[in-house]
Amino acid sequence: MRIVFVTQSADPAHPVLGATPAKIRALAARCDEVVVLADRVDERALPENVRARTFAGASQAARGAKYIAALAPELLQGPVAVVAHMAPIYALLAAPLTRPLRVPLLLWFTQQGAGAALRGAERVADVLLTVDKRSIPLVSPKVRAIGHGIDVDAIACVPERHPPLRRLLGLGRYAPVKGWDTALRSLVELPDATLTLHGPQLTDADRAYRPRLVQLAEELGVATRVTFGDEVAYAHVPQLLGLADALVNPTHGNAADKVVYEAAAACLPVFAASPVFDTLLPDGMRFHGDFPSSLAEKVRDYTGGAGLELRERVRAEHSVEHWAERVLEAAGG
Repeated sequence: MRIVFVTQSADPAHPVLGATPAKIRALAARCDEVVVLADRVDERALPENVRARTFAGASQAARGAKYIAALAPELLQGPVAVVAHMAPIYALLAAPLTRPLRVPLLLWFTQQGAGAALRGAERVADVLLTVDKRSIPLVSPKVRAIGHGIDVDAIACVPERHPPLRRLLGLGRYAPVKGWDTALRSLVELPDATLTLHGPQLTDADRAYRPRLVQLAEELGVATRVTFGDEVAYAHVPQLLGLADALVNPTHGNAADKVVYEAAAACLPVFAASPVFDTLLPDGMRFHGDFPSSLAEKVRDYTGGAGLELRERVRAEHSVEHWAERVLEAAGG
């Protein structure tokens, strides 16, 4: 059984997509061959039965042309499916080739917005895969919730965190949707707590948001208790989790931020705002993202003991093994 996996990056050093090679390895463990088509690839992170081809180019048009040129001969080998990872454009470009050959086209997507590209991909893809039916911004009978795909065995379980929780950690883009202002404001009601943030700045809006957060921390009088860090490689995330007492995730909307599942897999207390986490986190670890007092209250009231249960929930419903099996089920393989 052969499957084609298309992604922007198959490199564990990528600050956003560093977990992708674990997904590819899980598919490879269940297939005779996985063909990876990507803009950026580190083949050292992939097993022997994975064959990688890059479509890197100087422009979007060049990358698109190279992608189609790489995909076409692979389809003639009769793969069980093509899986487009996160980028709807990969599905849109693949559809004219997959449809005549009756190769199933799957799109894995978990973001709050993608506009016309996602709507177009919904029309041409056979299945839309996501974490939770709420973690994709459209309603379609093609949507299947299959969990997030966390490499649980690669994340060590930290020792039990006992209250009070003082070392708070936030991981994610410096973007308004991430709600870091809520986390900063909660510190006013948590006078003994510190907050460390790490994340990339991928857009002009991100680069404008970080200075506003720094200014807000000064205005709130909490600046000495906040560290604004840069992006970190995916391999360093478990180390950061090990240094924290809890992870906070105030992202607005129906987000399914991967780091919440990673922190839960690390047995770390996790406090999150998104409604999507109602199947992972107990009520005492979910807060209202518009109210800093809600986050402060949940952190203050934490009594301990959640770690091992959280890890087992992630293993049962969101492990990379579970994810790969559900992908192949959707492909009919």
